[in-house]
Amino acid sequence: MPTQRGYRQACGVARGLDIVGERWSLLVVRELLLGPKRFTDLQQALPTASPNALSDRLRELADAGVVRRRQLPPPGNVRVYELTAWGRGLEPIVVALGTWALAAPPTAEQLFVSADSAMLTIRTYFVPTPEQPEVTLRIELRDHGPAGVFGVRLTSAGAEVTHEPPEEPHAVLITTTDALLAVFGSDDLAGLVAAGAAIIGDPEVVRRLVAAVRVPGATGQSSNGTPGPRGTGG
Repeated sequence: MPTQRGYRQACGVARGLDIVGERWSLLVVRELLLGPKRFTDLQQALPTASPNALSDRLRELADAGVVRRRQLPPPGNVRVYELTAWGRGLEPIVVALGTWALAAPPTAEQLFVSADSAMLTIRTYFVPTPEQPEVTLRIELRDHGPAGVFGVRLTSAGAEVTHEPPEEPHAVLITTTDALLAVFGSDDLAGLVAAGAAIIGDPEVVRRLVAAVRVPGATGQSSNGTPGPRGTGG
């Protein structure tokens, strides 16, 4: 932790900012909420972060006990970063910050949405119903390549999102991040189809998913009424 730049205040907010207040820190946390990632995965998700800055943040977060580094067993046999149990406690803070920021108008520079940010939007804002049957989907965000493949399970309790897609999903949705974000809250799949999305299996499962993701203040638009995709933390 860069204590030389610390706030030196006996306050929980100041202490929290000492730990995760550096540039990129909370976005690293966001990218690890759905599971561990390699350094190269984090670089892909945070393309404007320099390798040195990303390395510094990972080291500081590890020193603070928020992140740990682990070697995956064969056949993976790669080194990944993951949140500790204490680090996972940051999820409601990250989600609350992203929800709060939806009220701010987007700027022209804010165009990129990471795959995990888009999928966290599903996990955060999916509104289940008591009669929601349990169904599974495979979602492929083709603009993110292999990093854009996810599994989603919808239940009466909410939406579960992982990097491991189900073997036999009820539906497969292949689309782009922008097209997916643009139809959240809509009861019509026409926008997805018009954007070139492919739906394999039961389209009703896809319709239920996008209709039930209700981002505050937005239905196919940003919260201030201007068109455009926005992730919870992207």
